[in-house]
Amino acid sequence: MGTEVLRLVRSIPYISPVDNRPHRYYPDFYVKVRNADNIVEEWIVEVKPAVQTKEPKKQKRITKRYINEVKTYAVNISKWDYAVEWCKDRNYKFVIFTEHELGIK
Repeated sequence: MGTEVLRLVRSIPYISPVDNRPHRYYPDFYVKVRNADNIVEEWIVEVKPAVQTKEPKKQKRITKRYINEVKTYAVNISKWDYAVEWCKDRNYKFVIFTEHELGIK
């Protein structure tokens, strides 16, 4: 018996705040769940380290690392904003899991 893909989220278009150009966002997972009320829901799931979901703290010295963290955060926020709207249009939920939600220390 072969495997059949029933649904696959290929990509979500977004505009990057770093270069102001269109890009494609590829979420980590598409999940179809039955909630506690016995209603089937479709979720788009992103898995990220918690540090990448929070705005970097302002540094006294502007290092390359700090600049990279600020850019990464800005791009992630843009992707997620577009993903939320994309999901709303399709009656999906968009969720972000970090090590905290996954129980990883």
